[in-house]
Amino acid sequence: MRRKIVAGNWKMNKNIHQGLELVNELIALDSPADVLKIIAPPFVHIAHISQLVKSKSDMAVAAQNCHQETSGAYTGEISAEMISSCGAQYVIIGHSERRLYFGENSALLTQKVNTALANSLTPIFCLGENMEERNANKHLEAVKQQLKDALFHLTPAEFSKLIIAYEPVWAIGTGLTATSHQAQGMHNFIRAEINKKYGKDISEQISILYGGSCNAQNAKELFACIDVDGGLIGGASLKAADFIAIANSF
Repeated sequence: MRRKIVAGNWKMNKNIHQGLELVNELIALDSPADVLKIIAPPFVHIAHISQLVKSKSDMAVAAQNCHQETSGAYTGEISAEMISSCGAQYVIIGHSERRLYFGENSALLTQKVNTALANSLTPIFCLGENMEERNANKHLEAVKQQLKDALFHLTPAEFSKLIIAYEPVWAIGTGLTATSHQAQGMHNFIRAEINKKYGKDISEQISILYGGSCNAQNAKELFACIDVDGGLIGGASLKAADFIAIANSF
């Protein structure tokens, strides 16, 4: 059975003291044990937060990005091995902001996925269409191409380790949200494409998260969709009560 997941992407927010305070608030609040809460803070928080949640079977830590190379002269970059050594178990790869602001393409993301898996990190792989593609009715084609170009080189065993996050780019930080019908339609399409490539067993076990302005108000409707297994949460993850309310929306 697919695991229910809410992953909180803090982006470039919270200093170390604020971050630790937020995590302690999260730990103190009641939430369902069968929902995995993944915290994705800035790099400087990872080791500290990993220690705080190490005894919590329903909480884990993710990095927001990793470099595609194992090591080397890449000033300012962080390797997957470094992330893993700090206690993180997951890493977000291909977030729409990385694609937009840092020019990350499928060829680069393929390398990052490979490096993450080689260092025992589970990629939370983001994909989705922009508004132009949605309006031109090319959203399915765009997402299919992203799957094919960045992920379909993986073996079945490798692919089965992934978490997919569908981000309608037009709904990131805009206040817009895909309707439950739109979200379910795309999640179902993604699962069907995985089925074609890897078979029903793998397609049915992969968790697919919704990542477009999901909040405490709309999470319940979105999570009621049969192919929506949780959310990749942005702004709403910066307040403990909001994030836990989303986790309680299943």
